[in-house]
Amino acid sequence: MESSIFVSITRIAIIYGKEGSVIKPVKTALLILALLTSAIIQPKTYVSGKELPFRDIESSYAREAIVRLNSKQIMNGTSDYLFSPAKPITRAEFVITMNRMLGLESVASSVPSYKDVRKNHWFYSGVQAQTELGLTEGKGDGAFEPFQAVTRQEAAVWIIRILNERTGGTGPIAEYQDDSSIAVWARPYVSAITDLGLMKGSSGRFNPNRSLTRQETAVILDRLLQNSTWSRKLSAKAAPGIQMGWQFGQTDEQYKQSVLKSNVNVLSPRWFFLNEDGSVSDHSDPTLATWAKQKGKQVWALFGNRLNQENTQLLLSSQEKTAAAIAKIKNLAVKNGIHGINLDFENVAPSDRKKFTAFVTELARQLHANKMKLSVDVSPDLKTDWTEGFDYAALGKSADYIVLMGYDEHWSGGKAGSVSSLPWVQYGLDTLLKEVPASKVLLGLPLYVRDWEIDNKGNTLISEDLTLAEQIKRLNRVGAKPEWNYDLAQYTATYYSATAHRIWMEESRSLSEKYGMAKNRNIAGFAYWHIGGETPEIWPALRNAEKYSAVKSQ
Repeated sequence: MESSIFVSITRIAIIYGKEGSVIKPVKTALLILALLTSAIIQPKTYVSGKELPFRDIESSYAREAIVRLNSKQIMNGTSDYLFSPAKPITRAEFVITMNRMLGLESVASSVPSYKDVRKNHWFYSGVQAQTELGLTEGKGDGAFEPFQAVTRQEAAVWIIRILNERTGGTGPIAEYQDDSSIAVWARPYVSAITDLGLMKGSSGRFNPNRSLTRQETAVILDRLLQNSTWSRKLSAKAAPGIQMGWQFGQTDEQYKQSVLKSNVNVLSPRWFFLNEDGSVSDHSDPTLATWAKQKGKQVWALFGNRLNQENTQLLLSSQEKTAAAIAKIKNLAVKNGIHGINLDFENVAPSDRKKFTAFVTELARQLHANKMKLSVDVSPDLKTDWTEGFDYAALGKSADYIVLMGYDEHWSGGKAGSVSSLPWVQYGLDTLLKEVPASKVLLGLPLYVRDWEIDNKGNTLISEDLTLAEQIKRLNRVGAKPEWNYDLAQYTATYYSATAHRIWMEESRSLSEKYGMAKNRNIAGFAYWHIGGETPEIWPALRNAEKYSAVKSQ
């Protein structure tokens, strides 16, 4: 029957082809041929009255699981019609599958984490996304080995990490006869996943080094998602809170476009500044406030002292000037229809500590009376004159938010070093949280770095501020190879141009580390200095950090 159909259609195609003038019937005949061929070669199979998505899973013990995972777009086939259930799942495939289950976004990082995962690989942004959350570290020596099959013990580690479940010690697992074959680093995870019932052994053996097949993967993940507790945990919604972005070096139009591409929901344009005589200069633009409202965003305009201690002392020493400044700021805020003020007074003299606190208290009172917020920028408390003017606890009682500027660990002209290493930021945040509730704290993150020029004795000659995009462009031009520093949680890169240059990098991975650390402390949100300094991939990376923090909090 099949052969006669093929012969008939072939004859029709030949006849019409010889005529040369009748093209449409030829196309029709060929289309019929294709449809019939498809119907013959790809028979339909069904489960529970529904057509199976793959023709090679009908006899698989994981058939039901595969169908459910495919319908949720968590596991795809190896082709349009094949799932290849008995085929080992590769490390790259496993990462992508887990990312889909978690709802993570792809992150096209500027800096590859592994030497064997290149930017042109289809799985690059997926591997980067998990690495930046600390869910995988590769196989060591800078390799990820993406095409290698996942072993059962590796899968156990991955799944328990993603679920953020507790693990025990590295002692023997009596349940398995091949306990001695389980790697020391995998023991706590194998024990945990066994206790949770997500992975079971076979005939008393766990087979830790055996490759995990695609159908085994489907069964494990389906088992996980069928459990309401774990399913609810994995589907936890992220709550980003306040995401404030300072304007600097951009026109209003450039700032708007950058904001639209970012996670920012609170704009902080640099509108108000303290003058030498204690008065306030006004650079406000009501059209920006109108635009922000249309986009569903708030505006907390910046009021700054440009780090000028003398002008600040002049203001705070006069009750008349203080009252006038507060009144003007409040009136301008009302006039522009904004939602709040971001007070950026830095380098406040230690002797002005009480006066500055009184100033903040009164400014907050008047803004609150008009249903507006007050946030106050502070530097980490390192017991220096730079921060002695801040009474953190008192400021936290009056202001709605205290913004910790988590940058300038090493400043321009000083000793070469990181702008914002994780240990330094963590210390500063933990110190602040002893005096201010987490619900009132925002962490400021840097969207800039410094390129340090260093002499042969290690002395700083000069430093240059760079945006994150400028940083990547420069390092690509000079061919520098960034290396991840686990202690600082950031890449460092060295290159030579007459003298040595070194950059302690900020990019999606380092920023995700700081973001995740702060989310573990349940702070109210984040701020970014400055909008326009970023590279595009940091925003999905930080959304992933937000999403995973929600999973861990369940």
